[in-house]
Amino acid sequence: MIKELVILSGKGGTGKTSIAASFAALAENKIMADCDVDAADLHLVLTPENYKEEVFGGGNKAYINSRNCVSCGKCINLCRFDAISDFFTVDTLSCEGCGVCAVFCPADAIEMKPHQSGKWFESETEYGPLVHARLGIAEGNSGKLVTIIRNKAKEIAKNENINLIIADGSPGTGCPVIATVTGSSFVLIVTEPTVSGIHDLKRVHTLIEHFRVRSAVCINRYDINLEKADEIEEFCRVKEIPLFGRIPYDDDVTKAQVAGKSIVEYSSGPAAEAVKVMWNKIKKEILTEGV
Repeated sequence: MIKELVILSGKGGTGKTSIAASFAALAENKIMADCDVDAADLHLVLTPENYKEEVFGGGNKAYINSRNCVSCGKCINLCRFDAISDFFTVDTLSCEGCGVCAVFCPADAIEMKPHQSGKWFESETEYGPLVHARLGIAEGNSGKLVTIIRNKAKEIAKNENINLIIADGSPGTGCPVIATVTGSSFVLIVTEPTVSGIHDLKRVHTLIEHFRVRSAVCINRYDINLEKADEIEEFCRVKEIPLFGRIPYDDDVTKAQVAGKSIVEYSSGPAAEAVKVMWNKIKKEILTEGV
């Protein structure tokens, strides 16, 4: 049975991707999936070689045929996103693809055409296969792209007898996070001892509870604010969430990022050792005992 471990954070900058990269280095027989399609960066550490590239069409955009356009201005008045200029051209960044302009154009001069929103890739790394994507600037339908990434990772895992998918999710609680969490085996929530870290930990935990997915918490850089770290521990105790990791602040983490390596490969310092201990707990939880 293929297990799917998702690493999430309520907010950006908590170290989620750094931990996902370390798990990729520590785990055996796995495939990685970068589901943070709006700001994918797992590839910066895993340095993949792409062997397949596919276009992602997230929806349709309006296109005006200047030959048929009678310059009546009805489309400009109807567009609620100010996507059509006075010269009757469409700004694809502003166009939401609603199609109102095409429906009410009296000259049938506007057509809704498929729009390329990004690309997704199948790659090979020294740690194993990686499925990842690049969403274009201001493009939507990131949840749909996440679903494609997850499905391709599952397909490869099945074909190559891989028993674990490590998914690096998006920060927050929006559509791409929901698309990542749904149907997963286990979620590790990476948080930090700050006011915003605690606030967003609570939000993402509520989301995970809704989908009834088992989870655990990791406090990254716990020693920068011990009072807030204790507050997180108390929240976990009350909510009966396992606390799998307390990672100390370590300059080697930044040095590893600059070197393009995971902390467990770069260093044997306190942060690297804490990540290894946490990985052993997760491995026992989702691979040995099952979910």
